Amino acid sequence: MSKNIGIACDHAAFEMKEFLKIELTKLGYNVEDFGTNSSESVDYPDFIHPMTKSIQQEKNELGIVLCGSGNGASITANKNIGIRSAVCWNQELAKQARNHNNANVLSLAARFIANDYALLIAKTFLSEDFEGGRHQRRIDKIETK
Repeated sequence: MSKNIGIACDHAAFEMKEFLKIELTKLGYNVEDFGTNSSESVDYPDFIHPMTKSIQQEKNELGIVLCGSGNGASITANKNIGIRSAVCWNQELAKQARNHNNANVLSLAARFIANDYALLIAKTFLSEDFEGGRHQRRIDKIETK
């Protein structure tokens, strides 16, 4: 397996990030942690933008961003060219995000999903592939110049 993935979060998601980092490493993923490194209040864009840059530069294949609701983290990630972040709160959404939307960043809501369930969602996201075909035409229309 040995996929390289980046992970970044804010203070609300610090504990979940630490849990996921450990568990995903046990599963054979190379996890690059972009922070934050405590539960002290921070601004999530400071950590998410460097993580998305690592995907743009092909240092990491996929990423995981986390915040309290998952929304701010996803919005921030999606401001970066070539990033397709999806907020997923179950495994089916994670599967569809990869299969149909070629999402390369998973966004999780740390205040609404238990750690063990977040791990299941992440495992699904990381193990799925883009189906291409009719979905590629739609992906090609997402970015504006």
